[in-house]
Amino acid sequence: MMENSPKENTQLFSKSERPTDRTPFKSESSISEGKQPCCGKLKVFLCALSFVYFAKALSEGYLKSTITQIERRFEIPSSLIGVIDGSFEIGNLLVITFVSYFGAKLHRPKIIGTGCLIMGVGTFLIAMPHFFMGRYSYEKFSPSNSTITISPCLRDLNKKMPLSVMERSQSNINTGCETETRTSMWVYVFLGNLLRGIGETPIQPLGITYIDDHASEDNAAFYIGCVQTVAIIGPIFGFLLGSLCAKLYVDIGFVNLDYLAITPKDTQWVGAWWLGYLIAGALSLVAAVPFWFLPKSLMKPVSRKDSISSSEKSKFIIENPKEYHIHYQEKVTMLEMARDFLPSLKRLFGNPVYFLYLCASTVQFNSLFGMFTYKPKYIEQQYGQSSSKTNFVIGLINIPAVAFGIFSGGLIMKKFRISVFGASKLYLVSSFFGYLLLLSLFAMGCDNSDVAGLTVSYQGTRQVSYYERALFSNCNSGCTCSKTEWDPICGENGITYASACLAGCQTSTGSGKNTIFYNCTCVGVTESKSGNSSGMMGRCEKDEECSKMFLYFLIISVITSYTLSVGGIPGYILLLRSIKPHFKSFALGIYTLAIRVFAGIPAPIYFGVLIDTTCLKWGSKRCGYRGACRLYDSYGFRYIYLGLTVLLGTISIFLSIAMLFVLKRKSVSKTENLKNNNEATLESTSSKKEHHTNNNHISETPYWPGKETQL
Repeated sequence: MMENSPKENTQLFSKSERPTDRTPFKSESSISEGKQPCCGKLKVFLCALSFVYFAKALSEGYLKSTITQIERRFEIPSSLIGVIDGSFEIGNLLVITFVSYFGAKLHRPKIIGTGCLIMGVGTFLIAMPHFFMGRYSYEKFSPSNSTITISPCLRDLNKKMPLSVMERSQSNINTGCETETRTSMWVYVFLGNLLRGIGETPIQPLGITYIDDHASEDNAAFYIGCVQTVAIIGPIFGFLLGSLCAKLYVDIGFVNLDYLAITPKDTQWVGAWWLGYLIAGALSLVAAVPFWFLPKSLMKPVSRKDSISSSEKSKFIIENPKEYHIHYQEKVTMLEMARDFLPSLKRLFGNPVYFLYLCASTVQFNSLFGMFTYKPKYIEQQYGQSSSKTNFVIGLINIPAVAFGIFSGGLIMKKFRISVFGASKLYLVSSFFGYLLLLSLFAMGCDNSDVAGLTVSYQGTRQVSYYERALFSNCNSGCTCSKTEWDPICGENGITYASACLAGCQTSTGSGKNTIFYNCTCVGVTESKSGNSSGMMGRCEKDEECSKMFLYFLIISVITSYTLSVGGIPGYILLLRSIKPHFKSFALGIYTLAIRVFAGIPAPIYFGVLIDTTCLKWGSKRCGYRGACRLYDSYGFRYIYLGLTVLLGTISIFLSIAMLFVLKRKSVSKTENLKNNNEATLESTSSKKEHHTNNNHISETPYWPGKETQL
């Protein structure tokens, strides 16, 4: 003590001397200059993080908009589309634990930048199969010259075609089959989306904590709100980009569009799905650049240096020179945390409110993920709309309704100061009315398109059962047609035929989408005259009644999206207030894990499997394997898509009701216990002074242990 005191006195003296000489300079100019770089870099980080949120949300929205395009291009069923869609969540789960724990101790901006690079590479990988698969080929009837008439109905094909030609064509088919079986290019889309999930992992946990650590308490919430707002805008632009790319043909720039035999409304149309992934990937790479020039940490604001919300662990490590002692203590703490994991999990699941909310949210997100993933497909198949129009409608109407609903829920919670019990009621009411509105969509569907041999007979009567042999009839018995072919034409009678050959057409003129077929024997069957009936390329349009139903569907869909979204913030508040404070981080982690594992991954898969069961006409690959579905049963698709969504929502509502009863019972029992304790205290008092003191203490104390969390 005696030896150190002179040094300490000297240091104190020198420290006290400097400020007296330089006070005018340092208090105004130097301090302000010192603050300016910190604030500037924090704002740069905020802008960069907002741009990253926009880029990742745009690519996610664009992926949803290209579901049907990818399905047709790779000739895969909806069940595989569900696997591809769930690969993002799989990639996220693979690294989220390591990133969340180790990332906080390393250079957070550079880790976010690395994640953006990985996300960009994954997005590019999704588009790569387009450049290796060759030109897209669809089933079509294309005469080589518009001035020459060619008969689609090939009569006595085996007699006219030499055996050597048939053998050569069969050899070509076998070669194509071998090539096709060796290249399952959809796997690259799966891997690219997996990489997107891995790259996206550090953005949210590290980016939000970086802002929270270095922004003032007043600005932190505002900055995080700005980032979340930009994240909501991203999917809107993603769907609008999907709408634009869906209008363009997949091989644009390499084929003459005048000779195309299909239009964007045709079920074989594939838009330029790959183009949007190149744009989204470039945005992700550009977003990574600023993070490599940002520091590991910034100067903390004066208001945050000694606040409780600052990172105590990082301060302790920096200021304490005894690293070995700290390292040992940290190991012991981690060991204790690992030992306490299972008991903490048991206590968490032992909380009935948290457990019921977790189950209700998981079931509800199953319905929402499945509904949102296949919504573009449902609109296309049910109402006969093109992919471009479908994506435009979802991006411009549905997603803003969701954003406005989330905002409204938070505003209601703040304005009316709703309690935990009130939040649970608002969450239940939102879900109830949302799924009640979904029930009305059952009445807003369209009838099946009239397709000869599939939904109606060749005489025009409705069929009860569907089978491929029904594609053949007496009117096309003289033609050598394939039952797997799907090159539809619309007859004069308003009935769609699977191909011109199955319609019994004898002659054709024109080329591409302008081809007209004449003397179609099957078209004439339903008319009073015999023969001399014509047809045009493409499916017949749905009637005007279906267009009205589509308008009603849009209105109800927007209201439903808004209503369900209102319960988002109340549910989140309910989650945070239903648990003890020291369990919040752990509870949020388990909640996120449960939603991703039990909803984000399986929901698109089993929705896709069930939707596949409603297919009436499958496409065919060159080697004879089943491709993508060309025609769905409108009734079956509607009942499965909406029915499964409403069923899961109903289960979620019952779980929410159970949670409400538990909350009410806990609230009543807590009130009774408090009342009994107050009465016991009043009875035990021996004087008016003590009685007055106790009453003042009870009335002035706004908080007791477990007031909101110990349920």
